[in-house]
Amino acid sequence: MSIIESIRNAGVVGAGGAGFPAHVKASSQVDTVIANGAECEPLIHKDLELMLHHAERVVHGVALQMKSTGAQHGIIGVKAKNKAAVVAFEKAIVGTPLTIHQLGDFYPSGDEFILVYESTGRLIPPKGIPLNIGVVVNNVETLYNISLAYEGKPVTEKFITVAGAVRHPVSFAVPVGMSYRDAIEAAGGASVSEFAVFVGGIMMGKLEFNLDLPITKTTAGLVVLPLDHTLVQRKAQPEHSMHRIGKSACDQCSYCTELCPRYILGYDVQPHKVMRSLGFTATGEAFWNQYADLCCSCGLCTLYACPESLFPKEACDKSKRDMKKQGVTWSGKMEVEPHPMYEGRRTPLKMLVKRLGITEYDCESAFSNETLRPSHVEVPLSQHIGVTAEPVVRIGDRVTKGQCIGEVPDGKLGARVHASIDGVVRKVGDTVVIHHE
Repeated sequence: MSIIESIRNAGVVGAGGAGFPAHVKASSQVDTVIANGAECEPLIHKDLELMLHHAERVVHGVALQMKSTGAQHGIIGVKAKNKAAVVAFEKAIVGTPLTIHQLGDFYPSGDEFILVYESTGRLIPPKGIPLNIGVVVNNVETLYNISLAYEGKPVTEKFITVAGAVRHPVSFAVPVGMSYRDAIEAAGGASVSEFAVFVGGIMMGKLEFNLDLPITKTTAGLVVLPLDHTLVQRKAQPEHSMHRIGKSACDQCSYCTELCPRYILGYDVQPHKVMRSLGFTATGEAFWNQYADLCCSCGLCTLYACPESLFPKEACDKSKRDMKKQGVTWSGKMEVEPHPMYEGRRTPLKMLVKRLGITEYDCESAFSNETLRPSHVEVPLSQHIGVTAEPVVRIGDRVTKGQCIGEVPDGKLGARVHASIDGVVRKVGDTVVIHHE
């Protein structure tokens, strides 16, 4: 079986959050493959623990990706501060053509536009992708899964970190489809009585109150925070309130733009101008919306840069949605040149943690090898970019861990879905619910 077929059969998708089917990237032709081990979301450490304990798997995944894409160069991007991970990779790459690029501890060093520039000196064109400049980027967990896929092992587990207001912050592998509730309990439970959960991280994740939702192939972690924490209060506001506040209070100081990671890298993202769209007519709104289209939604403008605690990131999200709905395409400048203050304006992660008010939770989340056995899992049939997988099991069927339960129609973009535990199918719909016997 070919590398590409093995990746497709295993249902591997981008584990860093995007969920793009990995077999598609493996089918491209490039000269460089980059492993993204930057992991810059505050309090999330699952990639670090994976790199420490499975460096050889990651390197094997890079080698497979290089072979399938014809790449001559393989680069592992990892923060210099994670010295133990650097050492683990130095040992693992002996005898291979791979190199290690040590990154600074700033946010968002894991943004692929920034990662590609930092490690190769190349700039991805506006509205482009790494493939446009001969590069493929994969999260280190995706490459770990590619290594397993080549051995016939499908994706049934997800590495996550459970951190914040929990008794025992931890990073571990959990069955896909396990509930947030069960994962938090596996971390000793919440240390406060009333709390909310940031799924995927504080900066780019989603605030959630429903603990019965399932962990998917793209869930990076769960950050538990008290209900009265400022971040929870801010994120819980209705979007129309965020826009109303911005419309009335933004004084156009431009701090959001001057500290925007994409702007200082040379892309025409100007959140302060996007804020003007909130108060303009439809014609003016369309003009200012253009300055949002290259935004990567990192959240830095809203949660760090704005001195008035406004919501420029959310304004950019609205502008991008409006442009898509109206069929408006971006028409800005194509020339990209890093800002003269590019290095000086990068945001140190420790400063971000302090600004977010989460210093007390900034601690180690050590890796646990404990085998988790939830009573049931609820496996979504759509955990990826593309069409929803079609169920190939029925209620009452007995399934085993690793068995395909969702197939992608021929010729469609998507990813297979597999049972993450042994058990009996109790429900089939948008998700497949499997109970242990």
